[in-house]
Amino acid sequence: MPSAITLIRSASLSDVAQYAYAATAPAESRLIFLAGACPLNEDGSVAAIGDYAGQAAKAIENMQTALTAAGASLQDVISTRVLVASTRQEDLGAAWKIVRESFGEHDVPSTLMGVTVLGYDDQLVEIEAVAAVLDS
Repeated sequence: MPSAITLIRSASLSDVAQYAYAATAPAESRLIFLAGACPLNEDGSVAAIGDYAGQAAKAIENMQTALTAAGASLQDVISTRVLVASTRQEDLGAAWKIVRESFGEHDVPSTLMGVTVLGYDDQLVEIEAVAAVLDS
């Protein structure tokens, strides 16, 4: 399936960021808005308690499941917002490292945010995303 996503970079912006600064999808693409992917096990329990990287990995796994159900993959994601319940940059960095590695060369525009609290007891990470696909 051809990609609907075009990642946009600018030589006028810092290349320190590990993501494209913008992305577009053509008008005929189908947009998929995902709820925040949480680090929940199938039984509803929170995975990897106390582990930012472990929770990011589980959230990505759950995101992939939701994307598959919608007929998409990580390569179809057009933007993400990574929420980390911490005020410490190293905790945000631990979650971000997993997210960034999961997307590989598809360096989708992203926002990484430290937040006060997330919805489940012991939850440290949540990842929101929007995807776009061209249905054949």
